[in-house]
Amino acid sequence: MTEIHAPARVAVVGGGRMGAGIAQVFATLGSEVVIAETGDQAAARARVATGLSRADERGKLIGSTPDEILERVSTVSAPSELPDEVDLVVEAVPENPGLKIEVLAAIDKTVRADAVIVSNTSSLSITELGAALNDPSRFLGMHFFNPVPVSALVEVVTAPATADAVIDQVVAWVALLGKTEVVINDSPGFATSRLGVCLGLEAIRMLEEGVADAAAIDRAMELGYRHPIGPLRSTDLVGLDVRLAIAEHLAATLGPRFEPPKLLREKVGRGELGRKSGQGFFSWTGPGF
Repeated sequence: MTEIHAPARVAVVGGGRMGAGIAQVFATLGSEVVIAETGDQAAARARVATGLSRADERGKLIGSTPDEILERVSTVSAPSELPDEVDLVVEAVPENPGLKIEVLAAIDKTVRADAVIVSNTSSLSITELGAALNDPSRFLGMHFFNPVPVSALVEVVTAPATADAVIDQVVAWVALLGKTEVVINDSPGFATSRLGVCLGLEAIRMLEEGVADAAAIDRAMELGYRHPIGPLRSTDLVGLDVRLAIAEHLAATLGPRFEPPKLLREKVGRGELGRKSGQGFFSWTGPGF
């Protein structure tokens, strides 16, 4: 049996909450990680540092200190500045198809021809995104969940063009990260976003209709169905803007049952985006946040 090794060099394009979390888990695994961030590179690296400190407080860093792991993380200002010699590139820019296609095309021109390229998209077509590459056989979806360091699941989304060897390699890397994969065929919303958004949108409609308050709706699902987190708090963690974008995409591809509620549009319009803005369906300000 062939021994599976961690990717020696990983590139992450996008240094937001998700990108920083992905960079953190691969750096903790032992990979050298470079983050391509067109905005504030120092802030991207600081997010990784904060995540490592929290992991250390939970006793999750074995044999290394946060500073030692952080030494394996560097930054560049654009995908075109990525080193050629990377084994894996994770695209983790916002859920905008035009932006993702532009970024993937830039990655394709920069890294070596046998590097595995994946997208962290939560709903967009892997087949359509893969068309930006000269060789879509090396491309698939690697959908991490927020917060990346503590989430147990990675959704591996395959397109018809994806090579079996690439699927096997990514599944093996997921296992090395201490996470569990589910392999999904390319379809709008995949499995998790399609089901999660369906539940989340109905919870928002119930709140909009005055069925109950947000805490009661969430508690009903947590205690009644053993969900570890309710659909409204989950929406806050994902980001209301992200959930709105996914719902709009699913409504366009799967039909009106995914049409976003008015309340969701209003809250996004007011900048109430969930945890990242401090306010969503719940308040995320104060001690511990």
